Amino acid sequence: MEFSLFAHMERLSPEQSHEELHAEFVSLCKLADEGGMRAIWTGEHHGMEFTIAPNPFLTIVDLAHQTKRVKLGTGTVVAPFWHPIKLAGEAAMTDLVTGGRLEIGIARGAYSFEYERLMPGLDAWQAGQRLREVAPALRKLWAGDYAHDGEFFQFPATSSSPKPIQPGGPPIWVAARDPNSHEFAVHNGFNVQVTPLWQGDEEITSLMQRFDAACAAHQGPRPKIMLLHHAYVGKDEDDAMAGARLLSRYYCYFGAWFKNDRPVSQGHIEALSEAEIVGTAMMAPEKLRRDLTIGTARDVIDRLKRIEDLGYDEFSLWIDSGMPTEMKKASLQRFIDEVMPAFA
Repeated sequence: MEFSLFAHMERLSPEQSHEELHAEFVSLCKLADEGGMRAIWTGEHHGMEFTIAPNPFLTIVDLAHQTKRVKLGTGTVVAPFWHPIKLAGEAAMTDLVTGGRLEIGIARGAYSFEYERLMPGLDAWQAGQRLREVAPALRKLWAGDYAHDGEFFQFPATSSSPKPIQPGGPPIWVAARDPNSHEFAVHNGFNVQVTPLWQGDEEITSLMQRFDAACAAHQGPRPKIMLLHHAYVGKDEDDAMAGARLLSRYYCYFGAWFKNDRPVSQGHIEALSEAEIVGTAMMAPEKLRRDLTIGTARDVIDRLKRIEDLGYDEFSLWIDSGMPTEMKKASLQRFIDEVMPAFA
C-alpha cells in the first residue's frame, strides 16, 4: 500500500493571515515530498474559509515548484462547475507545467452552500449526472477532434490544447460511494477514491466490497482504489486523545457546513457553542479515537495493516483538522518516520 497527503489551507479565525496559512500548507507538502509519499491531493472549494481551495490547478502548479518528486492530484475538482473543454485544457496545461506529475480526482461535490452560489438549483443527483458526462469526455478531448452531444454539453469537434505530457493523459480518479458510482468508475477504467468520513471499519469494508463487486462485473485491468481518512499519530495515548478531541470539533463544523443551515459571514460559519459540540454524540472524541486512524505509531500501523489486507492500494492521510500547524507537522513526521517503514 502506498501513501499520500490530502491537504488544504484551512482558516479557523480572522486573525490568521492567508499568507501565513499558505506558508504552513506548503511546509506540510514539502514534508510529504521529502518523506517519500507518493502524492499530494488538494481540492476545489469556493467561498469557505473552512477549506480554502478555489482552483486546485493553481495550487498544484505552485507546489510543482516547491516539491521534487511527489505526484500532484486534484482531490477533487467539482465536475458540475466545469465545462469539459475548459477542464481538459487546464488539466493538460497543468500536466505540461508540472512535467507530467498531474493526477485528476473528480467528484460531484458535497456542499449545497457551493451549489447555491455557483449553480443555483443544482442538486446531488444532477451533479452526479454531470460528473458522468464530464469525466469520460476528458480522455476523448486529449485524444483530439472529439465532438460531443450530451444532456448538458454540446460542441463540435474539439481538441485539447495543449495536450498532456502523459500518454493518454493524467490518471483519472473518481470519488465514489454508492455501488452505481463504483460501477461507473470501473466501467470507464477510472481509479476510485473513497472516504468513510467518521463511519469506521464497517464502512471501510463496505466501500471495498462495492469496489470489488464493480470490478467483478467487468473484464479488463483492475483500477486502483484509494482510502481517504483522517489520521493522527500521537507521541503517546494522551497526545492521541488530544488529536481526537480536535478532530471531534472539526467534524462538528464539517457537519454544520454540510447541513447549510447556519449564517456565514466573511467565509466563516457562525460559531458552534460548546454545548452543540459536546452534544453531537456521533462526533464524540472517544468514538473518533476508535473509528478514525488515530493512535500511537503502533496503533496506526496495526489499523493500516488491516486496511491493506482489505485490498486498498493507497491510504491518503487527510490532515485538515483544525489542529495547530506544529501538531500537524509532528503527526505527519511520525507517520513518515515510524509508520511508513512498516509498509516498505
